Amino acid sequence: MEVLADILRPQKLSDVIGQDHLIGEGKILTNLVKNKKIFSMILYGRPGIGKTSIAYALSNELGIRTKFLSAVINKKEDFDNAIKEAQFYGDLILVIDEIHRMNKDKQDILLPHLEKGTIILIGLTTSNPYHSINPAIRSRCQIFELHDLTQENIIKVLKIATKKLPDITISKKSLEYIAMVASGDVRSALNLLEVSYYSTTNHNIDIQVLSTINSKPIFFHDKNEDGHYDVLSALQKSIRGSDVDATIHYLARLIEVEDLESIYRRLSVIAYEDIGLANPGIGPRLDAAINAAERVGLPEARIPLSEIAIEMALSPKSNSAICAIDEALNDIRKGSVGPIPDHIKNGNPNYKYPHNYKNSWVKQEYLPEALRGVKYYNAKNNLVENNLNKVHNEMRNEK
Repeated sequence: MEVLADILRPQKLSDVIGQDHLIGEGKILTNLVKNKKIFSMILYGRPGIGKTSIAYALSNELGIRTKFLSAVINKKEDFDNAIKEAQFYGDLILVIDEIHRMNKDKQDILLPHLEKGTIILIGLTTSNPYHSINPAIRSRCQIFELHDLTQENIIKVLKIATKKLPDITISKKSLEYIAMVASGDVRSALNLLEVSYYSTTNHNIDIQVLSTINSKPIFFHDKNEDGHYDVLSALQKSIRGSDVDATIHYLARLIEVEDLESIYRRLSVIAYEDIGLANPGIGPRLDAAINAAERVGLPEARIPLSEIAIEMALSPKSNSAICAIDEALNDIRKGSVGPIPDHIKNGNPNYKYPHNYKNSWVKQEYLPEALRGVKYYNAKNNLVENNLNKVHNEMRNEK
């Protein structure tokens, strides 16, 4: 029996809800279809936001033979058969779900045929491909990030879905409730709608019916806008402000709705943006906590995440690193660049090798002449940066 999410699978790109940065008049994926051309690509983003739907719509509109495989479920033999099929028919779009989990054997099968163009790859992943996908595969693909769906996007899909369910009665508030508890996952929203429909004899879906099926808290979003980012913002500001109790409160909200990916990403940003050089060991400790959380899964994942969040809230803070790089980027974007000094260009004999000098330091210019004397890094007053500067000054024999 086909589920509602499959029945509503878009047949063409214009049927896809959301992803307006990629789909629509003048947008890249729409133009590829118009030009009857497709390249290997990786689509990444949160679950249920349209990765598979876009892959299906692209292959359907282009009329190219397509095979859907999973890096986790399908075996090496399935990939061998896909390659043979591509060789026999001349071209093939190979859609690989969870491509970040593809093992080396499958990668070795795929790479030469991807290189030759025997197959066109559309990889689907919830993980950042720059961190999780083999560089050899990644370099042969265009990478497109899919944006989270808004509550309005979800409600639009739900309204379309209700037309496929005879005699359904559902209020606007009930549609909003489904969109809120779905947290941007359209597949989850459609599943909740379908289960609710078949769990009643009169097909009258109200908040009471919905809440008995899915009691996930609805604080994750508010009425007028996507509150997902408000919770993440509150978490970051609480850690930045060293309020440990507020930190745990907002972390608990995210854990309750099982949004571990957002927790990992935001804590990683905070570790380097807000704590930075005041406690440079926090990054590796955060990675260890994330690895532990991934290994044990929920509900135990809450323990390492709580521990690291408390440490981050209580840690000294410094934004000197982000301020330094932003100042440098600002100069570059304004055209303040200048040529690299000749003596530090590759192979120049006038370069002074610091390790040949006392304390591994020798006075020479490194910045372009137009930027001589510019100061991007300004240390904050904390133990680590004070010690770093002290050692740096001693190394240069400065008082």
